[in-house]
Amino acid sequence: MYHLGDLGGYAPFVNEVVEFLAAHGIEGVQGNYNEAVANDREHCGCKYEDPVQAEMAELSFAWKKGHATQKSRDSLRELPSERTFLAEGKRVKLFHAAPHNNNIYWYEDRPEKFFLEMAGKADADILVYGHTHKPYKKELNGKTFVNAGSVGKPKDGDPRACITLLEITPETVTADFIRVSYDVERAAASILSSGLPPYFSESLRKGRQRSRLDRRLRKRNLDTEKEKRGGL
Repeated sequence: MYHLGDLGGYAPFVNEVVEFLAAHGIEGVQGNYNEAVANDREHCGCKYEDPVQAEMAELSFAWKKGHATQKSRDSLRELPSERTFLAEGKRVKLFHAAPHNNNIYWYEDRPEKFFLEMAGKADADILVYGHTHKPYKKELNGKTFVNAGSVGKPKDGDPRACITLLEITPETVTADFIRVSYDVERAAASILSSGLPPYFSESLRKGRQRSRLDRRLRKRNLDTEKEKRGGL
């Protein structure tokens, strides 16, 4: 079992997630969010569809940097950018977003030329990654491409956690995207009680990144931020 990075983003569980993975011996790779938090960057390198998303992401990133313990930062900093191993004679490479670039959004509708270029850069038969939070599997010219989706913040309209099970044989590669139900409302309540904007609890409930907010939700987000600042 492996994780593909961006641990604890957009929810108040960064330290708990790092501790859980360490306690259970689950290894993985470093996401762009992890690298930015660990090294106290000014920006997480995330992509935004509109100014609202950008504003909310900045608030979440600042919260994360302010609450991640030094132990968590050290663990995130030590994560490798990729992992490679052999399975049934096939070379498998794991990374967060794309080979040699942790901020590229690699959606399924990218041109075939892009997929093949990435396969060449990865020097692998099977490429497994995440970052977009939208799972898919694609095969081209004998190469297999798998986006494993997201456990904690799906963006495909299904709020359930996504776990990807790969079965590799000498002849075939299959990917089973397993959706696991959990107490979404409890997680959403924890987001609200942490002081993070309601935007993130609503996104979690919908299983989708909200590109636009209705007036009521936008006002709630702004009111929450004003309360945090204590009128400063």
